[in-house]
Amino acid sequence: MGGMHHFTYGWLTPLLSFAMACVGGALGLRCMVRALAATGTSRRNWLAMASLAIGSGIWTMHFVAMLGFSVSGSAIRYNVPLTVLSLLVAILVVGAGVFTAGYGRSRTRSVLLGGLGTGLGVAAMHYIGMAALRLHGDVGYSPLLVTLSVLIAVAAATAALWAALTVQGTSAAAGASLVMGVAVSGMHYTGMAAVSVRLAPGQAELQGATATEFIFPLAVVLGSFLFLTSAFVALSPTAQQRMESESAVRRLYDVETHGVELPSD
Repeated sequence: MGGMHHFTYGWLTPLLSFAMACVGGALGLRCMVRALAATGTSRRNWLAMASLAIGSGIWTMHFVAMLGFSVSGSAIRYNVPLTVLSLLVAILVVGAGVFTAGYGRSRTRSVLLGGLGTGLGVAAMHYIGMAALRLHGDVGYSPLLVTLSVLIAVAAATAALWAALTVQGTSAAAGASLVMGVAVSGMHYTGMAAVSVRLAPGQAELQGATATEFIFPLAVVLGSFLFLTSAFVALSPTAQQRMESESAVRRLYDVETHGVELPSD
């Protein structure tokens, strides 16, 4: 059995990965709230942005956490196509849940199906990402802990979605993003606790890329995207603010045109 280390760099990778999960969750849930206040193409665009934010956020969380993963007696490489596939699957499966919640007629049904889709997206991304792992040996899993990790992802993602869509206010939004961060991080480390490695030392060179060659640069790019998009969403006006602004412009126009302020609708 190979000795595994999940915290090679101490608390740096767990805390940084948790922060990335919270940022992705906060951005995605905020986009969900904006989507429900919008209609037509605008709603679709907000939902697409939510899917992209949550999907890329959980992927970034997973692989930032994996930077701290090491196995005594073996180097670690990552299969690049499978790693990219894990990102695409995360965005698509989360997107299915997000769009279900965004267009559902029943709030309860939307939250339950949306949470299920988001949670399964987190789990699918994690285990496809783990399938990309290459080392000198065989990787096994505890079925019980794998099942528990999926349940944690679904339950916590559902709770985060419910909080974001039901409870109003900045503190509620912050709380929902923290719940989403706990969902992704809790799922990740429960899933990693399910892992066992049986070393088969070999001299053949491992195929794939190292974490610093491929994972780290992509995580930096996605992390930058999340932070910049968060700033954009935070600064962009809500639907209600746009309506109030348009109403104020109309009143100003009425005053300048007619000399009096006409009664508002």
